[in-house]
Amino acid sequence: MRLARLAAALVALGLSPSLLADVVTDWNDKACAIVGKLGPGAPGHRAMAFVQVAVFEAVNSIEPRYTPYMQRIPASPGASVDAAVAAANRAVLVAIMPAEKAAIEAMYQEALAKVPEGQARADGIAVGEKAGALMVARAAADGAIGPDNYAWKTAPGVYVPTMIPAVTTWPRRAPWIMDKASQFRPGPPPTLESETWEKDFHEVKALGAKNSTARTPEQTAIAQFWEETRPIVYYPVLKSVAAMPGRTVTQNARLYAAAGMAMDDALIAVFDAKYHYNFWRPVTAARMEHTAGKTQVPADLGWTPFIATPMHPEYPCAHCVASGSLGAVMQAELGSGSAPVLSAASPTANGAKREWATVSAFMQEVQMARVYDGVHYRNSTVVGNDIGMKVGDLVQKRFAQPAR
Repeated sequence: MRLARLAAALVALGLSPSLLADVVTDWNDKACAIVGKLGPGAPGHRAMAFVQVAVFEAVNSIEPRYTPYMQRIPASPGASVDAAVAAANRAVLVAIMPAEKAAIEAMYQEALAKVPEGQARADGIAVGEKAGALMVARAAADGAIGPDNYAWKTAPGVYVPTMIPAVTTWPRRAPWIMDKASQFRPGPPPTLESETWEKDFHEVKALGAKNSTARTPEQTAIAQFWEETRPIVYYPVLKSVAAMPGRTVTQNARLYAAAGMAMDDALIAVFDAKYHYNFWRPVTAARMEHTAGKTQVPADLGWTPFIATPMHPEYPCAHCVASGSLGAVMQAELGSGSAPVLSAASPTANGAKREWATVSAFMQEVQMARVYDGVHYRNSTVVGNDIGMKVGDLVQKRFAQPAR
């Protein structure tokens, strides 16, 4: 109640409720900055899932409110939650990002300096390290690290791009909540003879070209914003929910873990579909003569997408599956209540900030951004968002239910 009253007072003064961020959200900001150095796409989301689940297991063992994901970690009454969260982050981040050990250690020591010395701090550290060790062991065995056995689809003597496709091991990974990688595998992409393909192809060719005259300035701003795919652009959206008045640290630990699991599982699902169907990207379709619906399309050898094409098959949209899973987690968390104003900033848009009044508006913007970027077809963005929402719903139903 005191937290709720403080939030109301801050709003009355015109100050942002995000000032009420707790130890979970504060450490998430730090972890996103470190994990961002893994580069774009799926690896960062995998890393953040391990971080956030470790944090949840540690916090929930001290303040048990939910069923644990792996096991209840013994903890002495009164163990410091702040120390536990710091230790869990440190354990996972150092294991996944050993080159950043000095920076991680500095953040850890700074955080511990704010926790009074004594048994509570020692117990909190022990709890966090135990949770972190469980996640590090799971990461080593989840199948992400393994041989790249991607089979090139080509003919002898014919050139193909020589960059190795991204995360080809993801379809073989062990999911967090899904039963298997193919659980939500969609039907195939539209045939080239279909009206859907004809419409979608011409749309992305017009709106997604690097030198497009059809794309509006606002659409270009959206495209630039969502060129960013790392966790650093997604978790601030979640923070808008986590910073709502009256929420507890344990609730937020669960929320961040659910979001991390959902986005990571959704990416496992989407890469299963991508490498199953191997559908071509707009840049390939535009530069090859083919029949789109009832239209004979000539090769446009000068067509280039607005952003660099990601190095994996097109169908379905991975960005859309991540936003869909996060959106479903937030919608389930909010229930029938109204959403706060969601917001995030993007490094690929020079730090520009965007806001969304609803969860649906957030998801829809991500979908259209990938068309404006020139790397996805509209149908693929709809299918990707649908997969993500199914995964997010499943996570919220299965993960960490209230303890009886």
